[in-house]
Amino acid sequence: MSEAPIDAVDADDVSDADRKIVDEERANLRDFIDGLSPDDIRSGGWFTKLCARALGSYTDKVTWQYFQEKYEGVPADAIVDQRTKMAARYAALEGGLSAGAYTAAIIATLGTLGGSSPATVPAAVATVMIDVAFITQLQLRLAYDVAVLYRVPLDLSDPDDLWKLIRVAFTIKSGEVVREGVVKAVPAIIRPVIKRFYSRGVLNAAKGLPVVGKFLLQRNVLKIGIPLVGVPLAVVLNRYSTLLAGRHAQAVFRNEARVIELAKNLSKRSQHPQLMLWVAWLVIMADRKISDDEALLMRYLVSLVRDEHQVVDEQLSRLVDIDPADVWQRIDAEPGDLRDILDVANRVAAVDGAINAREESVISQLRVRSDRG
Repeated sequence: MSEAPIDAVDADDVSDADRKIVDEERANLRDFIDGLSPDDIRSGGWFTKLCARALGSYTDKVTWQYFQEKYEGVPADAIVDQRTKMAARYAALEGGLSAGAYTAAIIATLGTLGGSSPATVPAAVATVMIDVAFITQLQLRLAYDVAVLYRVPLDLSDPDDLWKLIRVAFTIKSGEVVREGVVKAVPAIIRPVIKRFYSRGVLNAAKGLPVVGKFLLQRNVLKIGIPLVGVPLAVVLNRYSTLLAGRHAQAVFRNEARVIELAKNLSKRSQHPQLMLWVAWLVIMADRKISDDEALLMRYLVSLVRDEHQVVDEQLSRLVDIDPADVWQRIDAEPGDLRDILDVANRVAAVDGAINAREESVISQLRVRSDRG
């Protein structure tokens, strides 16, 4: 499992095949943990090293073609659903094993360490780190699988793309949504503990991988270190946090795939690629706000127009404030049918939801100017 995609098993519940896969990966991760220094663990540097281990050659093997061969003819949505549920089973099984081992390690050392913090117990620390590393790797790879299945390009040698994958895998900036989703899905008796578990779920100040590593370690120490409820809590949290991570990845990357598909269709059909970019930007800036979907669409439109139409507009790239009069002048100077441009405006305005009044105003003016009847 350490260097290949997780393969699905048929049983809905934990099976011998599940346990074998989890046991093998825990053993592999123990070797990884043994190679870490105490400073790696304290500083969060372990996360940087685990990212390299988790994604490394995995990204070479896990391609869209791999999934096409394995699940020939199956829609991406169905494959994502199955792989998310499968990952959640592995996460739950591992959580129970780690929490049980952690509890045993603490009990064995309480009488000899004079009330020492669990974080100073070597056996317990190793067990915590195996659990943290297992879930971290599982969720990173699951998020990557989802991106591949929706054919969203990720270049993990690019820091921006790597950080995007990390944000999606651990629902950074969406912690409150994840926390509430988990709380509703578990027994009431342990909901207060789960709220504490996710209390640091939003990493607004995260500026590097070690920061994420510290956050993940602190969160997991709480999860499996609570007497009596540690094992069931670890099982519940591992399972549901992985389910929600998979669903979050699906929502993010499926939406990005939708925007990419729109950009491709607009570029393919456009008879006026350069004018299309100006009109798209005018519509986007109509309300003086740029949504994530609008920014994503514009990025792909510019790239596709460059690659498919060999058009690079330096003036647009240097633009600070767009002047509608400039765009109207460009439209008025363009001969022939401009229905494709009107279609672009409508589709760009709707990319992030309902068309607002300012966008509709721009479209109305464009409709009048493009009517060549």
